[in-house]
Amino acid sequence: MTWYEAAEKPEIAEFDPVSGLAVTGRGEPGGAAYGASVGALYAVMGALGAPMVPLEGRWWVEDERSPFEVPRDEWWWHLFLRLPDGADGVGEAVEQVRPGVPAAARVQHVTFAEGRCVQMLHRGPYADEPASLAEMAALMAAEGLAVNGLHHEIYLSDPSEQDPGKMRTILRQPVR
Repeated sequence: MTWYEAAEKPEIAEFDPVSGLAVTGRGEPGGAAYGASVGALYAVMGALGAPMVPLEGRWWVEDERSPFEVPRDEWWWHLFLRLPDGADGVGEAVEQVRPGVPAAARVQHVTFAEGRCVQMLHRGPYADEPASLAEMAALMAAEGLAVNGLHHEIYLSDPSEQDPGKMRTILRQPVR
């Protein structure tokens, strides 16, 4: 199993720790803070000369309600771009792009480990994700697994894709 692959039905997978560039923020996906953070990540990645990879997001809400009941401008996120093994010089790259991209000051080099996960490839618009998440929850219940971390999405489609039917997103949930 590789980081950027998932089956079209829920499956259990195991992942080693990964490192990359990250920005933490709050706000609507596609909103101003989100857009500035994505731009900063890609600017630093470019300054590093690292290969471009799909954007990822780990999401949560600080509310007892379902995330789908919480206004999107109250959603929290860790945006992430995976770096190749052994990449360094992040601090220098941040300083290089910071004059033109002030949000680069918030970019950090992080490592995180999800370990055991339930995941699947979601095809279609983000608005249809609840059906895929329900399939994942059913597998978790059948296997006696519990959530053990933040909801994780890997955006495999080009962000400028206009046809929602062509969108592909890996949905991943750490479990124990």
